[in-house]
Amino acid sequence: MLVLVALIAWPVGLVMWANGLVQHTSALSGAPDTPGTTYLLTGSDSRADGAIGDDETEGARTDTILVLHVPESGPTALISLPRDTLVDVPDNGQAKLNAAFSWGQAPLLVRTVEGLTGLTIDHYAEIGMAGVEQVVDAVGGVDLCYDADVNDADSGMVWTAGCHQTAGAQALAFARMRKSDPEGDIGRAKRQRELISAVTGAVSPTQLALHPGQQVSLIRAGTGALTLDDDSDILDLARLALAFKAANGPDGITGTPPIASMDYRPGNNLGSTVLLDPDLTPAFFAAIADGSLPAGPVGGVPGS
Repeated sequence: MLVLVALIAWPVGLVMWANGLVQHTSALSGAPDTPGTTYLLTGSDSRADGAIGDDETEGARTDTILVLHVPESGPTALISLPRDTLVDVPDNGQAKLNAAFSWGQAPLLVRTVEGLTGLTIDHYAEIGMAGVEQVVDAVGGVDLCYDADVNDADSGMVWTAGCHQTAGAQALAFARMRKSDPEGDIGRAKRQRELISAVTGAVSPTQLALHPGQQVSLIRAGTGALTLDDDSDILDLARLALAFKAANGPDGITGTPPIASMDYRPGNNLGSTVLLDPDLTPAFFAAIADGSLPAGPVGGVPGS
């Protein structure tokens, strides 16, 4: 009887304990709901967490901006938004997408993404770059693949072409590398999705059930790295993980919106930006929203 009580009480107590560790921020806009469930996932590279050296950059930027949408019917979609995407930032005019995060953190980024996609964000999750190392190490490392030799000074990624079992520090470099990738932001987005997929794939519910110590270390790492919107909890995070797996499966959608140019220069001191196709993008997000877009990879570098 004591064993049965322990088996029941452990996961219940674990959830309650984990909920108490979750960090929250006021992120959601309060916009009217749209059908389905939409998550916004970001990776913050605030210099304050120590993952990135002090390069005199103030505040935070976001290298990772992912929209994960679960429609009422149809395939789950995981869409990477390049950080340099030219967008209309509410109350600020045209700018690069990651400027919205720099200027107004999660609330302004959420409003900007909602304006771009037409999807109301239901849940927001932000992971600090330092947290990437902690989570990867907590699952015992992950297997990552990249088909080129890399020695990138900016990200610290040193790689021999092929697949390698990777610990936290190298996994972070793998996710951050951009300048040595011929596809730039698009290539980085692919590797970021690969990393998150590898982490979620490494967490076996059966294994965790048999190893409570690993549960605790993973929850400590995950909750320490993550910030959720005020209305989300650890169960929403579990649903997010399931949706992420579905998007990366054979019946899911992964990729980017339709891109017209990777080097669009609109002036106004914005430099090089990513221009989404103005004719195709609205219909693309409408199809994501209603689940009518066929499963498979979408988007990519124009002309590739």
